[in-house]
Amino acid sequence: MDSAGAPNTPPSKLKLTPIEATPETFKEFGQVIGVSPDGEEFGPQDAQLDLSRGIPRFYIMNLEDRPLKFSSITHHASVTQCLGSIGGHVWYLGVAKPSILDPDEINGDAGMNIVKSCRGHFYVPPAVEDVRVFRISGPKFLKLNRGTWHAGPLFKADTMDFYNLELSDTNVVDHTTHNFLRANGVLIVIDE
Repeated sequence: MDSAGAPNTPPSKLKLTPIEATPETFKEFGQVIGVSPDGEEFGPQDAQLDLSRGIPRFYIMNLEDRPLKFSSITHHASVTQCLGSIGGHVWYLGVAKPSILDPDEINGDAGMNIVKSCRGHFYVPPAVEDVRVFRISGPKFLKLNRGTWHAGPLFKADTMDFYNLELSDTNVVDHTTHNFLRANGVLIVIDE
């Protein structure tokens, strides 16, 4: 084992082909929100947000050096999150379905790999075979359901700007990460 707890053997590389993000292909993980006419009334095509557990934060983040590979994945248990590229440039996101458990679901579930986060909620780590990768292009953004595991944004350019809507303290108090390299010896590579 190295100092980070990862095995010393080279990781297995899992190549995943990205799926174009559409409302239909992404519905298990959240929503794809596209352009709508000015004046259109609120409806199911709009982001269904849960920002009720804190102060919303909407900001532009500059990301650098985010190649098309990942070994860890994160979820936020208390908030939905929205991500979109400034200018509609192509980007990628690895995801797995939410796996947060209600404390009542824990009793009697023998055989489940239940973990208690440092923030106190219970979850089942995502399985490597449950990870999907999406390609996002054009003037749209993703709304991630509360608890959706995600890796990225990832992109081919050296740097990109993204708008991000979450809570003001999401990355401080609501950031649970699973490391596939450490747990499974796997590096996920986007085959694009």
